[in-house]
Amino acid sequence: MRFGLCCLFVAEPVTFRTTTAKALSALSRRDALAKASAVCLHNAQNLLLAVRTAHRLGIGAFRIMSPLFPRMTHPEVGYNLEDLPDAGAIARNMADVRDFARARDVRLSFHPDQFVVLSSPHAHVIESSVRELDYQAFLADLTGADVINIHAGGAYGDKTAALKRLAAVVRDLPEGVSSRLTLENDDVTYSVRDLLPVCGELGLPLVYDVHHHRCNPDGLDEAEATTLAAATWKGREQYCHVSSPREGWKNKPKPHADYIDPADFPACWLGRTMTVDVEAKAKELAVVRLMRDLAPPA
Repeated sequence: MRFGLCCLFVAEPVTFRTTTAKALSALSRRDALAKASAVCLHNAQNLLLAVRTAHRLGIGAFRIMSPLFPRMTHPEVGYNLEDLPDAGAIARNMADVRDFARARDVRLSFHPDQFVVLSSPHAHVIESSVRELDYQAFLADLTGADVINIHAGGAYGDKTAALKRLAAVVRDLPEGVSSRLTLENDDVTYSVRDLLPVCGELGLPLVYDVHHHRCNPDGLDEAEATTLAAATWKGREQYCHVSSPREGWKNKPKPHADYIDPADFPACWLGRTMTVDVEAKAKELAVVRLMRDLAPPA
């Protein structure tokens, strides 16, 4: 079993920068590209540091932040990598990330923001979502990431119709996206049981989030959900998510706690070959503590 860190660090000296469309639009095109280039180079350098740091800590997977190259897909201030003055250095750093991760077996993934909704009835939402997924696939090509994980979105009053729209969009996605795409059960709308048929139909792996399953149960127990989700990976290493509720299970269970209560880690996962992203506010501190808590006695 490998444990994954999600995007950021709280104690290690790894930082990522961003910029806004408003900031870039206030500049000349040349200055805007120079600003974006500096941010992207910083982030590429720190992504390499992040992957190296994760490996040093014994963390076997790392979720790369979606806005690694901020505003790249923006319709007005967006840019291509080759537009940037530091394009060569950025590409070299990204290649170093890919090579290091492959050599040390650090699994890399992406989890686009909630605005990526392939089940939307609105064409402009689909268009922007596909554009964002193309960008994520571009980053995945650079880094060697094998997973781009999304939620199914809203029900819009009819889950069946919404999932049919999602399926139609997925069938038209480019190979770079579709070969990495996964669906995750959420804590409000789509359960494991809801997503298994569409995952089977489209050949998409299901990322099993046990916290979401506890918030949005569907009659499957955790062992059943884990096994059924594992089958969708068809020989690839299964991906799962774990978290603990910040205010306990009886109050508001959806917000994530700083650390994982070992009692919230499914017993049926112990001993399995899988990747488990630890979704906790204390980031690398939470991952390291959970690994220690679950380690067998010496």
